[in-house]
Amino acid sequence: MGAKKQSIINQSFHSEFLLLEFSEVRELQILHFFVFLVYYLATVTGNLLIISAVASDHRLHTPMYFFLMNLAMQDLGLVSVIIPKSMANSLMNTRHISYFGCVAQVFFFMFFQSSDFSLLTVMAYDRYIAICNPLQYEMLMNKQACIQMIASVWITGFLYGALNAGGSFASSFCSNVVNQFFCEIPQLLKLVCSDVNQIEIGAVLLGVVLAFCCFIFIIITYVQIFTSVLRIPSTKGRQKAFSTCLPHLTVVSIFVCSGFFTYLKPTSNTPSHLDLAFSMIYSMVPPLINPIIYSMRNKEVKNALSKLLGLRHFSLNNFSSLIL
Repeated sequence: MGAKKQSIINQSFHSEFLLLEFSEVRELQILHFFVFLVYYLATVTGNLLIISAVASDHRLHTPMYFFLMNLAMQDLGLVSVIIPKSMANSLMNTRHISYFGCVAQVFFFMFFQSSDFSLLTVMAYDRYIAICNPLQYEMLMNKQACIQMIASVWITGFLYGALNAGGSFASSFCSNVVNQFFCEIPQLLKLVCSDVNQIEIGAVLLGVVLAFCCFIFIIITYVQIFTSVLRIPSTKGRQKAFSTCLPHLTVVSIFVCSGFFTYLKPTSNTPSHLDLAFSMIYSMVPPLINPIIYSMRNKEVKNALSKLLGLRHFSLNNFSSLIL
């Protein structure tokens, strides 16, 4: 009888998971829904504007803006994987996510996250070539090279997403209560019946090592970039170079620091506000601020957006105040 009961429980655990509630108070659940709705609409609108501006303006058909357009696509995918489900749960006063829905969240979240960071590394290389080797830029960053880099980024993300999805659900779970508002790998590892899930731990460690190597590459790249920028005699030239580099370094730092904390800190079986905060920082902040700090403070993109939205009679300064 006990074995039968345990079998029923295991089947239940494998049919669905229970995600973290932001609050049990109905009014606060509705507030959470509207806050996430505003965030989601702002993020989607900002990234769609960047994609549309780059696609519609031939003057933005350069490697830097090509990479920005792909970054916007990845950010759109990232927020769409986790935010709508959390909003729906709050609106309908439920915590449930199906087993296959959880698998899909893990796959697509890691797919877009790893693609995002790989692309940030490629963008650092692009800025390095543009500033440190400007005479070789057109040769090294030609159309074919850019397409190959982007293809590598998306393929790497797909493979890493598949590895994590397969590894996370290779073992059986002894609980179905996920202490996070989406199916996050560190929280899922706490639910595994065995002490060690070697496949997923190996995948996480691989991701951490690769992310650390990319971060070191970005840091070394920017040391050389800043060294070259300081040699530029023109103050305006230095400001322009810094304006394209500092935002990139800021996003990378936020992404890496919050992500490393989430995946490397000691696990706890009780919900933690710190876990929630850092997960929200690395998963929700970059997709929202990327359009602003990368593009909407960029003169060429502002002009393209003015033209796209039919705001030809607006001055550049008026348009800046409109979107910022």
